Amino acid sequence: MYGLIWHILPGPWASKFIMAVGLLAGGAALLWFFAFPAISPHMPFNDGAVDTTGIGGAEVPEGEVDPEAVEVEGEPEAEEGPGAEEVSAEGDGA
Repeated sequence: MYGLIWHILPGPWASKFIMAVGLLAGGAALLWFFAFPAISPHMPFNDGAVDTTGIGGAEVPEGEVDPEAVEVEGEPEAEEGPGAEEVSAEGDGA
């Protein structure tokens, strides 16, 4: 097929090469901007294979850690209540 295209293109070797590269670039652009976006909704790439039914109220399986129960190290918890402001005011050395 490429040989047929090469023989159909007019001119010497250099002009045939430039026209062949232009044809390849044009064909790639047509595919990239028109054909691939047109068939994208019909492709299975975004289909999830994980069953997500029942998520939300499920218990954490034994041996796994509940991410909401994990305390991040280095982040002090905010103290709440009437004495919280007094403790922070005494601790700054004033």
